[in-house]
Amino acid sequence: MRPFTLTCALFCAFAALSVSATAQSPVIVAARKAAPAAAPAPAPTANPPVVVQAQGAPGAPSIAAASWVLIDTLSGQTLGSANPDERRDPASLTKLMTAYVAFGAIRAKTITPSQMVQVSQRAWKAEGSRMFIEPRKAVSVDELLHGVIIQSGNDASVAVAELVAGTEEAFVERMNAEAARLKLASTHFTNATGLSNPQHYSTAADMAKLAAALIRDYPDFYPIYSQKEFRYNNITQSNRNRLLWTDPYVDGVKTGHTDAAGWCLIASAKRGDRRLVSVVLGAASDSSRAAESQKLLNWGFQAFDTIALYQSGKPVTTLRVWKGSAQDVKAGFVADRYLTLPKGKADKLALTLESKEPLIAPVQNGQPVGVVKVALEGQQVAEFPMIALEEVPPANLFGRAVDTVKLWFTNR
Repeated sequence: MRPFTLTCALFCAFAALSVSATAQSPVIVAARKAAPAAAPAPAPTANPPVVVQAQGAPGAPSIAAASWVLIDTLSGQTLGSANPDERRDPASLTKLMTAYVAFGAIRAKTITPSQMVQVSQRAWKAEGSRMFIEPRKAVSVDELLHGVIIQSGNDASVAVAELVAGTEEAFVERMNAEAARLKLASTHFTNATGLSNPQHYSTAADMAKLAAALIRDYPDFYPIYSQKEFRYNNITQSNRNRLLWTDPYVDGVKTGHTDAAGWCLIASAKRGDRRLVSVVLGAASDSSRAAESQKLLNWGFQAFDTIALYQSGKPVTTLRVWKGSAQDVKAGFVADRYLTLPKGKADKLALTLESKEPLIAPVQNGQPVGVVKVALEGQQVAEFPMIALEEVPPANLFGRAVDTVKLWFTNR
């Protein structure tokens, strides 16, 4: 690779590397007011950014919980954590995956929100928290989902599982398949409700990934998580997430509690374009899980900025192509790239573009062609693999021969 070094203050130097591309400049998105819009599409899994925590990052507050994690969903970075990979009983946080699988079934049109469901004896008799569905009274899929999400109904969760997969056991297989697809490496489910079982476990890190995936993949359903109460069968139950009443930026996500799990809360808040997700597992009480989650969210917004580095599909630079039908190829990213860093440090970033040399045709659209390395005050904090944004077929025989000679002299 051939390196070029740039500082944010001289970011326009990218123009010197480009024939037709316009340089992209970092933008702080923390305070920018977001216009109403659908959630961004998931970033491609190929060539993901590699991000590490910067030196000098502000220290996390003391959190009274067995394990916890805080992530920024724009950058995908973990801002702080304690015991994030410790396997724990997830309790009703399990219902995030129950809902995720159900949302997928609706998207696949195997079930519909208006569809009426006959309640089985098994669902009716499910132990633990309840929506109070009844065998002789059909209930809609939409009502069941509200019962799962807002009321944390175990009966509703079993009813959804049986509708989607025939049995709860078959539904659990789908839950675990989705966990594997989302790379929740330390998560395994044995039921759709969150009842304790030695083989039913997850981690704070995995739960944060799951929450971020649900918000990203199913934005049309996510508003259910912000509803403060739901009434069914003449019984009104409140959402157990206390932060919905105390923080106007919080719009989800889910509580959980068993004797084995302690008091758990996944909370998410959006301020401007930034969204943070906190996971607190094993707090001492209902009020404690809310207070510790609020502490984490406040710290994340106050101590960090998130920088928009590159826009999807917009060229960062053009690179020389040898033996091709064109002499240059536009290079950039197929997903927006963000970086979260300590507040006030944006002007201290330095970016280095390393291109693959020599770049020989044919060049495929999406082919890796280089990497942008980001350093903060001399320490590398991120790498963003860069790809070709267009195709460059091989040149004719004469063109290839000419470039072969040029390369021979260039590489001497």
